[in-house]
Amino acid sequence: MVSSEVRDLLAQVPNWSQADRPAAFRTIITTITASHDPSHFAADLKAVNDAIFLESLGVVATRALVIDLIDALKSLASGGSSTDSINPTTSSIWLDVGNAIQQHIQSNPTLATSLVDQTATIYEDILAAAHESQNSFTDAAKTLAAIPLDSSQRRVSDKYKADLWIRIIRNYLEDDDATSAETYLNKLKNIIHNVADDNPVLNLHFKLSAARIQDSNRQFLAASQSYYDISLSPAIAEEERLHTLSMAIKCAVLAPAGPPRSRVLGRLYKDERAASLEEYGILEKMFLDRLLARAEVEKFAQGLAPHQLATTSDGSTVLAKAMVEHNLLAVSRLYRNIGFDALGSWLGLDSGNKAEEITARMIEQGRLAGSIDQIDRIIYFESGLEASGEKGSGRAEVPVGKEMRRQDGMVQALAEDLERITDDLLVEFPQLVPAGVPGN
Repeated sequence: MVSSEVRDLLAQVPNWSQADRPAAFRTIITTITASHDPSHFAADLKAVNDAIFLESLGVVATRALVIDLIDALKSLASGGSSTDSINPTTSSIWLDVGNAIQQHIQSNPTLATSLVDQTATIYEDILAAAHESQNSFTDAAKTLAAIPLDSSQRRVSDKYKADLWIRIIRNYLEDDDATSAETYLNKLKNIIHNVADDNPVLNLHFKLSAARIQDSNRQFLAASQSYYDISLSPAIAEEERLHTLSMAIKCAVLAPAGPPRSRVLGRLYKDERAASLEEYGILEKMFLDRLLARAEVEKFAQGLAPHQLATTSDGSTVLAKAMVEHNLLAVSRLYRNIGFDALGSWLGLDSGNKAEEITARMIEQGRLAGSIDQIDRIIYFESGLEASGEKGSGRAEVPVGKEMRRQDGMVQALAEDLERITDDLLVEFPQLVPAGVPGN
């Protein structure tokens, strides 16, 4: 409800000349700002706002008064438009009055064209900031996206665009909307090279946004590499560097098993800082191709984000799939061959057929070197052949013939060693040669 004081002041406006009315409105706005009465603040400002746009004051006078209204709203927050300084009452007033001002501007084509800067300020510093303080991040992102960037009345720099798009991206990511965030990241990629050198912090936010989007899209290997690069940046505090290193390890663990992931794990394992992190235990075991126990996996899962624990199309979680594939690689280091059912038991699967299916997929994708004998239900691992990560590179030769040749070679080597030992013994102890044996 409008306060009686403001109602009386507005009633006197018609008595003022057209030239003096802007000053009269400014006086009323100053009176409202000085009172800071939360019970009437929004209603009073909206009443003044309505009265201003009912008058034909002209573009220049209206612009100045809109600026005064914006300043009045900002005066409610001790830290300007900083989210931390906006309490729930202030955010509600900002949304209520800010939308009212914006509606009046947009309803007048002349003002909508002329007050582009003020429109941007309302969207950016008032409405979006209020949405962010209420954790309505998607609404904040949509509000920021409405800010006009291409206008004959307003020229904006690449730096301004980059700052705006980074803020939109971060708001979308707060609500795990990686798809919408990626749209603005792609826009940002076209101009980041123009501003990155002079704005290292902005460039850091760009890289971090890209890493978070890769993470949300389950591109874990790329996300791990991006997080690791950020963890080396001197532009952030040591605590933040360790946090991004931790994120790099988590994404590497969740990445599909295979040579590319092994290279990333090696890079992380050799980083001296990794030993101080909680994830170091699982990192070490994965890098050394050791089997992971269920308890270790469950403990690791407690530190993952919801999207990292999401269920995939086959009904398993991203983490469970990554652990099965890793343990399959670990088994391949222990056995030259293994039956379907035995492998399924090692991997904690319900059936040997599931183990065969996973193995076949990894071999086909070049993430595991080996071959499958479906008749005898045996998987042969190629210890001397490393998959390159390229599709088809894991397929080995026909297993049976090659395995037999390998075993024949081992038997032959054993026989030759035995014969050599026997000859050495006979030379040293000729009395052991039975009588009648040629050469005695």
